[in-house]
Amino acid sequence: MNIEKFKREHADLLAAVTALRELVQTGVQEHADKILAQLVGMSSVIKLHLAAEDRVLYPALMSAGDPLVAETGKRFQEEMGDLAQAYAGFVSRWNLASRISQDPEGFRNDANNVFKALHLRVQRENRELYPLAEQV
Repeated sequence: MNIEKFKREHADLLAAVTALRELVQTGVQEHADKILAQLVGMSSVIKLHLAAEDRVLYPALMSAGDPLVAETGKRFQEEMGDLAQAYAGFVSRWNLASRISQDPEGFRNDANNVFKALHLRVQRENRELYPLAEQV
């Protein structure tokens, strides 16, 4: 299976998270509008990536002849639901620049938790899941 598009999306996502962190570090209140714009842009990319994984990647892995590959695909898909839900909740809580600027510490803490989990997930997919997908 050719997963180059998934890999590129991971790299783009990590770059977007880095850009968001830079905005946060230079001042949440001062950059609330830019932070919100970054979140909105990232959210659409993340939603499209997750939808592609659900429609293409996970079904291909789960229908693989190798039981280990099939089980790994199923496990990763099930685990993703929790992270997707956490990210959606994060975006819902911080969907206005005024909310971000009124609670910079709350935003910073929430963002750190969500993006740390997202980063770990991307790393696990790159290290464990994608090598299996390339064999399918």
